[in-house]
Amino acid sequence: MFPFILLVLSFAFFKKEYRKIYFLGAILLILGLCGFLSFFDAEERLGGSLGYIVAFPFSELFGFWVSQIVFSALISIGILILFQSLFPQKETEAETERPSIMKKIFTPSFRVKEIPPIFKEKKIPAEEEKSIQPSSLELKTRPIEKEFKSFPLPPFNLLERDSGIPTSGDIKNNSAIIKKTLQDFGISVEMARVYIGPTVTQYTLKPTEGVKLSKITALNNDLSLALASHPIRIEAPIPGKPLVGIELPNKERALVRMRNLIAHPDFQNSTSNLTFILGRDVTGKAVFADLARMPHILLAGATGTGKTIGLNSLIISLLYQNPPEMLKFILIDPKRVEFPIYNSLPHLLTPVILDVNQSISALKWLINEMERRFEVFAEKRARDIISYNQIAKKEEIPPVPYIILIIDELADLMAARGREIEAGIVRLAQMARAVGIHLVLATQRPSVEVVTGLIKANITSRIAFQVASQVDSRTVLDMGGAEKLLGSGDFLYISAETTKPKRIQSAYISEKEVRKTVSFLEQKDGEVQRIELDEFEKSISENFKKPIEFMQEEDPLYEEAKRLVREAKKASASLLQRRLRVGYARAARLIDILEERGVVGPGEGAKPREVYIKSEEE
Repeated sequence: MFPFILLVLSFAFFKKEYRKIYFLGAILLILGLCGFLSFFDAEERLGGSLGYIVAFPFSELFGFWVSQIVFSALISIGILILFQSLFPQKETEAETERPSIMKKIFTPSFRVKEIPPIFKEKKIPAEEEKSIQPSSLELKTRPIEKEFKSFPLPPFNLLERDSGIPTSGDIKNNSAIIKKTLQDFGISVEMARVYIGPTVTQYTLKPTEGVKLSKITALNNDLSLALASHPIRIEAPIPGKPLVGIELPNKERALVRMRNLIAHPDFQNSTSNLTFILGRDVTGKAVFADLARMPHILLAGATGTGKTIGLNSLIISLLYQNPPEMLKFILIDPKRVEFPIYNSLPHLLTPVILDVNQSISALKWLINEMERRFEVFAEKRARDIISYNQIAKKEEIPPVPYIILIIDELADLMAARGREIEAGIVRLAQMARAVGIHLVLATQRPSVEVVTGLIKANITSRIAFQVASQVDSRTVLDMGGAEKLLGSGDFLYISAETTKPKRIQSAYISEKEVRKTVSFLEQKDGEVQRIELDEFEKSISENFKKPIEFMQEEDPLYEEAKRLVREAKKASASLLQRRLRVGYARAARLIDILEERGVVGPGEGAKPREVYIKSEEE
């Protein structure tokens, strides 16, 4: 039998995957045959010396029949293993999904604890839903406890519930592939829990001592190839845990909606009126943020990745908590198609701004309003808007509302009037937090010309949707990762409190839901409500009808500078320096005044500015 066994064993060399297993089968078959034959003729030793050595302990301890059963079992196992090498079977599609008997027996076993999605739709009875529906701010534990019974907040039934359950695929098989792939590269790990989120499934693992995390993160493409999944993201380590997370896209997503998140106890019991919904993280847990603590936020991402829907969810979140007396919006929409749906909203200070010049006027007015509020707060010895409103409640004077400035496309404004837009944003970002003015900026082109260093330095809270390249991700987050997102509301979030990016699936809100909410608030805002609005809002409306113009102070050399550029038919600071014999600072200020008065055009890099006025008559 031995030459036959060697012949069968030679086929094992053509199958590298289970070569060691086939050697084990050959050894079991030889030992079983030798021991089995040794019991028939002990004098001639049919089993040879090896059979005598193996059979002797069994015959002394168990006797003839038990020993024969044991050796027969060894022969059967050995034949079963070698039979597969002699006659290999082609795996069908149905068999490839289920592991073979050999894999079940010899593959290293480990347990993977699956964490089911925690955001499955939970039907709330109509009576119970009415009982938890806040009809006014008196049901909320807010710093401002003034009741606005004349303006009820929107009900939950204007929004839709979560829909769908995420499908993550074969979790145990993916966990085995991850562990085996890392072992092939010499990295030993222990698999831990698996979290199923709305968009991705996170597989957590713990590397053994002495393994560098950089070795695991460098295997991103190799893991993607082994799992046949792209793109995957590796989070090493997971904040607050001694684990590494590997995030794989789900085969089927779950749609995260606003209704379940607004009805969430954490949102309803929040202590801030500026709490808004971010979405759900990779574990399916609801995530909220407080705009008052940020205090400003920057959103960036490629076209169609969910920025506008994210802005809509932020606006609707705030509308579900604040009446017009406590919250005002200034919406700037250079794209002209996203925000006009809010024009009838009573929370707006002014109709949606579509023009660049009006945007600059709005920024200048906000700076003026910021300085006015600082003076008013100083008179009452109030540290911030919360302290002032508490004093206002005691003295029975109108409270000061929060003002939220939202710009849907910053790149368009920066391309037209970049210097003025940047100056206004930076001034507000530096000082406006205490007086209740907050900025929300969004752009689809996160380049250094749009998101400048000063803007980044003053806005530490940022949301990065899917971007085109790692360069854009570094511009927004100061690190890569946003280029590996899946789009459709999948984003990374960082703030001053969480410096490491957190992956979140944004809540989806349809245009139909937005229209329902705006229509409800519009119906509640009748003529009586508009007449009863305090004088503060009326003064704001009048100021917006007549925007304040900030002109530069007159310079004694202005007329001479205007004559020089008209004669030279070009304008630059160096020209005025040479002709007027002044320093660069004064020459640059004269150029700014000439541009403000419409004499010369905007700067075009190193090129001289164009002169618009050719003669004194013009």
